[in-house]
Amino acid sequence: MFSGVVRRFPRSRCWSSWASVLLGGGQPLLDELQTDQWPVQAGHRAARCTGVALSVAAGLLGACLPGTGARIIALVGGPCTEGPGTIVSKDLSEPVRSHKDLDKDAASYFKKAVKFYDSFAKQLVSQGHVLDLFASALDQVGVAEMKVAVERTGGLVVLAESFGHSVFKDSFKRVFEDGEQSLGLCFNGMLEITCSKDIKIQGVIGPCTSLEKKGPNVADTVIGEGNTMAWKMCGLDKSTCLTVLFDLSSTERSNVPGAANPQLYLQFLTSYQDTDGKMLLRVTTVTRRWVDSAVSAEELVQGFDQETAAVVMARLTSLKMETEEGFDATRWLDRNLIRLCSKFGDYRKDDPSSFTLNPCFSLFPQFMFNLRRSQFVQVFNNSPDETAYFRMLLNRENITNAAVMIQPSLISYSFNSLPQPALLDVASIAADRILLLDSYFSIVIFHGMTIAQWRNMGYQNQPEHQAFAQLLRAPQDDAQMIIQERFPVPRVVVCDQHGSQARFLLAKLNPSATYNNASNIAAGSDVIFTDDVSLQVFFEHLQRLAVQS
Repeated sequence: MFSGVVRRFPRSRCWSSWASVLLGGGQPLLDELQTDQWPVQAGHRAARCTGVALSVAAGLLGACLPGTGARIIALVGGPCTEGPGTIVSKDLSEPVRSHKDLDKDAASYFKKAVKFYDSFAKQLVSQGHVLDLFASALDQVGVAEMKVAVERTGGLVVLAESFGHSVFKDSFKRVFEDGEQSLGLCFNGMLEITCSKDIKIQGVIGPCTSLEKKGPNVADTVIGEGNTMAWKMCGLDKSTCLTVLFDLSSTERSNVPGAANPQLYLQFLTSYQDTDGKMLLRVTTVTRRWVDSAVSAEELVQGFDQETAAVVMARLTSLKMETEEGFDATRWLDRNLIRLCSKFGDYRKDDPSSFTLNPCFSLFPQFMFNLRRSQFVQVFNNSPDETAYFRMLLNRENITNAAVMIQPSLISYSFNSLPQPALLDVASIAADRILLLDSYFSIVIFHGMTIAQWRNMGYQNQPEHQAFAQLLRAPQDDAQMIIQERFPVPRVVVCDQHGSQARFLLAKLNPSATYNNASNIAAGSDVIFTDDVSLQVFFEHLQRLAVQS
């Protein structure tokens, strides 16, 4: 009965009607929702049964639309304290689990909740449905536990401080927008890979689920979603990006006599359902030549994509940190970087000063330096929910966006020149300069000391200082352009030099000037109070270790 009623209405009509209700009149109806009036006992958390609610929603969708693309949008404002999926008790004296609790296996609810959401993910995948998570609370709500269900169904995830925050409100609106601002949401996707017999597929990292389709090209070693040649993507959009890992170590490769550089082939078959219910199939075939690096590595070197390699390393590191007990991410990254520099660098043995790196690899050590310092590796000062949120977006976004998460971009604005890229270094700070930092999750507009003083004195409001008004406006306009193209909508931080929120910028900069060498800094610049090594010191150590016999 339900199925017949639902199929009377095309999904695109329902989607646009829902959007008009939410966004019509310029003020979303969400603003009219009131706080639950059910009394909460003093010293206790609210009774919240998130797992049960999601199970009911999945059951209803399974009965009405089995096998047809659909989404469950979960708006979660607090931790689950009742029933399956519970992450903490109702007693406020018990804190929500931290990274230290997870490392010590002291989070009593964690494994049970993850097991529940793992089975819940399997139910959604079998139905072809998606779980989207909008978590809005100052405390943790259970994103770390729900990660498996969101990621395996290809759902969207947004983490904000409250439902009134612009990060939530603007991101939620974007889900229902059409035209150029549309996210391009699609349903019931499937990826199938076929390749040459010498190549084995180890697995995929990203928003998908293994379909356990065995074949001759399935590798014994599993990484991510493996043991298969096909994957289900219940939800995908125009920025969805998966990492496929292959095993090329097979020694069974056969060369046709007299044929130089025989070809290898990879074919990706991607099928999905658009919002009108139409099934589409895209076939991408790639061919490359086998290169024997022992004979000549030049062709291999010229084809090295530094940004893509950095993103793959970040995704692989995040996966290992979640799945391998006692995994030392920093040491693993350092060891692999040293091996790469030793193999492809040009140097004399035991002479660090002779070390040079091909331009095709020159940026990769810098990416690794910033990855070591990023929120993906250094989880200190982040909650498990925040870490899960960062990693989910890292695993699903395209290379350009993921590279910005690892190594933020910095643009400088001044009277002396047009806006231009600046070094991600504390030396880029100047009293008469404005900096725009884009770290994907947040955008920071940083005013130098002199700029901030002039602004506070109102110079921008005086006709004779229109150039200063334009200088203040330029980073604001550029920030808005970034925001319009991004999902989730990033947090915008406007701060001044020596102000409390300047930490959002300083935390991302290379600490070339610290309290240890403060006497060498230029006037109007800044220092970073840290014991972390600078990029220069990191390079010096890398060169010394790479040239060792």
